[in-house]
Amino acid sequence: MVPRYIRPLEALSSEGAFLLSLRQRKEAEEMPITDILTKNADFYPNDVSLVEINPKLEDNRNMTWREFALTQSTAAETYRKEITWGEFQKKSNRFANLLLSRGIKKGDKVAILLMNCLEWLPIYFGILRAGAVAVPLNFRYTADEIAYCLNKSDSEYIVFGPEFVGRVEEICHKVKRIKMWIYAGEDCPAYAESYDKLVTYCSSKAPKVELTDDDYAAIYFSSGTTGFPKAILHSHRALMHAAKTEQAHHGQTKDDVFLCIPPLYHTGAKMHWFGSFLVGGKAVLLKGTAPKWIINTVSEEQCTIVWLLVPWAQDILDAIDSGEIDLKDYKLDQWRLMHIGAQPVPPSLIKRWKSIFPHHLYDTNYGLSESIGPGCVHLGVENIDKVGAIGKAGYGWQTMIVDEHRQPVGKNEVGELAVKGDGVMLCYYNDEEATKEVLKDGWLFTGDMAIEDDDGFIYLVDRKKDVIISGGENIYPVQIENFLRRNDAISDVAVIGLPDRRLGEISAAIIQVKDGASLTEEEVNDFCLDLPRYKRPRKIIFADVPRNPTGKIEKPLLRKRYCADGLVAKENEIKEG
Repeated sequence: MVPRYIRPLEALSSEGAFLLSLRQRKEAEEMPITDILTKNADFYPNDVSLVEINPKLEDNRNMTWREFALTQSTAAETYRKEITWGEFQKKSNRFANLLLSRGIKKGDKVAILLMNCLEWLPIYFGILRAGAVAVPLNFRYTADEIAYCLNKSDSEYIVFGPEFVGRVEEICHKVKRIKMWIYAGEDCPAYAESYDKLVTYCSSKAPKVELTDDDYAAIYFSSGTTGFPKAILHSHRALMHAAKTEQAHHGQTKDDVFLCIPPLYHTGAKMHWFGSFLVGGKAVLLKGTAPKWIINTVSEEQCTIVWLLVPWAQDILDAIDSGEIDLKDYKLDQWRLMHIGAQPVPPSLIKRWKSIFPHHLYDTNYGLSESIGPGCVHLGVENIDKVGAIGKAGYGWQTMIVDEHRQPVGKNEVGELAVKGDGVMLCYYNDEEATKEVLKDGWLFTGDMAIEDDDGFIYLVDRKKDVIISGGENIYPVQIENFLRRNDAISDVAVIGLPDRRLGEISAAIIQVKDGASLTEEEVNDFCLDLPRYKRPRKIIFADVPRNPTGKIEKPLLRKRYCADGLVAKENEIKEG
């Protein structure tokens, strides 16, 4: 039988022809992304697919999950593990067959609650192979947030790791719809079944499950201004679109090595990896963001493509300037591309980076979970003179900037950014009203305010939503406000974002103290220790909280008062020195 990925292509004699077809043809029936894994396993069975480099958190061994931050630097020893494409394929097939043996049906939901590890992606693809829907969960979610997301997504199965035992124990008897708790790690809890033991007895052959472009593939969680996570449903077509878009933007080849640092539950991390996945390139999963760890990994693993967040890039530059990192100690000539996402990029940062790494190509991408991650707007490596812009419509995407009536505005006029393409979500799962608010005629209305200059480049101006993006983390003010209101000394509170050189934004809490009560900044910080570290306010301001006649907090007034008005525009200003 001829493999599906060799379908009626004009004499597909090589992988080059295969990839050319992917990029040039707009077929009525395209392949699901699981076929790419089959292709890689057939073409390169013994080539390394994934490497995990895992620093032991010796300096932070007493740290709880609440302390983890996306931008946290770590110092530690390391161990290294790897798997081939052939092993990747077998692992995903075994997990798919396990799910099918337990009665999973097409469209059933399987949640993933794991830290980055070698098992993460094979599990993800195993879910897809079984015809089920993958539901990646943020590893910083509290027990209640995990329960909420499981119920919201209609998940019936969950795979979780040892870092989450405590949180899962809190909810395992409450979430009645879960049919199977699958534990990936040693010392399996009594209420769960062992992933390692179960997959041992499962076939490594691909299950006979037919997948189409229109089949449901994944649910990713995001949140609006209310702070309640929304379940974002994507099809197999969207996943393939993300892979083709990323590969078209950055021209990955089989010889490229992609360094992946962000969590894999992020659409950003995974969809950037999809470009390398499409051509069978190796990926390195690094657990740790210390500048030395990043540079050392790039050197030892001969990484050619590195996706960074703004704080990581700044930390690397600071470490070089201080002498902590001596570039002569590393082999970095192969490093060809550095790109940044998740938050606006200060032009001064890129100017500084290029002064140290003049041969690096640079790119930035804009996207949302609703648009299957980054790439719907794309700067392009050839447009470094336009740093500060998020770019133009990405490969296979359309853009439009509209007024309050959703009619296009003119050049250099502020409006809401809308995008259209095969990567747009199908809907907010089980939320028809919220879907109608952002989707119309295939267009996704992002909630971000932007302008398009005379050259067609798009610049973000401000955010329509109140979401604070700090070091790549989305922080939802309502969640923090609700938490702070539990303090008996607080009468009212508002949380806004303030500009920060390193993180882009930091959260600031404007606190109105009750009459007759007293409260200090230290007491507020102590009170917030029950919040995950990344959610804790970085700045405390004691002042009255203004509200309009309907009772809504006047956040535009607060932003203006505390110099956060037009925040994104300010972040894009070139700073001297």
